[in-house]
Amino acid sequence: MENNEIISLWKAYGKRLDESLRLSRQNTQHITQIKVQSFLSAMRPLKVFAVLAGIIWVILVDSLIIRLAPVANLFFLVSAAIQVILTKLAIGIYLYQLILIHQTDISEPVVATQRKLAALKASTLWGARLLFLQLPVWTTFYWNETMLANGHPILLTIQAAVSLSMTMLAIWLFFNIRYRNRDKKWFRLIFAGKEWTPVLEAIGILNEVQAFQREDN
Repeated sequence: MENNEIISLWKAYGKRLDESLRLSRQNTQHITQIKVQSFLSAMRPLKVFAVLAGIIWVILVDSLIIRLAPVANLFFLVSAAIQVILTKLAIGIYLYQLILIHQTDISEPVVATQRKLAALKASTLWGARLLFLQLPVWTTFYWNETMLANGHPILLTIQAAVSLSMTMLAIWLFFNIRYRNRDKKWFRLIFAGKEWTPVLEAIGILNEVQAFQREDN
C-alpha cells in the first residue's frame, strides 16, 4: 500500500472519529438535559401542593383576623398577622419557582439552565428562612392579658423561655441557612427530600458537562 493511500485512510479514519466524538458529545448533552428536566419535574408536585395549601391557609387566617379583629386580643392579632404575611411571601417564592421550572427548556444552552437552577437554589433558601421566622409567633398567639396578670410564675417563666428560644432559633436559622452550610448535618436534615436534592443533583450534572466542554475545547 502506497504512502498516499495510507495517508488518505488515516484522514478518513480521523474524520469518522471526529464525527463520532461530536455525536457522542451531542448525545451526552441531550441525555443530561433530559435528566435535569426530570429532576425539576420531580419538584413540581410538591411546590404546587405547597402553593394550594398556602393559599387555603392564608384565606382562613385572613378571614379569622378580619372577623375577630374587634374582639381578639392583641397577641393573637399580631401573631396571626406576622404568620400570614410570611406565608404570603413564601407562596410568592413557590410561584416564582414554578415559573422557573416551567421556563426551563432542555434545548437551551447549559449556562442558561445553570442560571435558572441558581435562582431555584437561592429562592429555596429564602423560602426556608421566611418560614422559620414564623417559629416565635406559634408560641405567642395564645397569650392574653389574663394569663400574664394571673398566670403561675413557673408557667410564665417556661412560656417566656420557650418563646425566647424559638425567637433565637428563628434568627439563627435566618442568618445561617446559606449554601455554604449545605454539608452540615443540621442543614441536610432540614433540606432532605424533593425540595432541595433535585436542584443539587441537576446543578452537579450541569457542572460536570460544563467541565467536560471546557476540557474538550
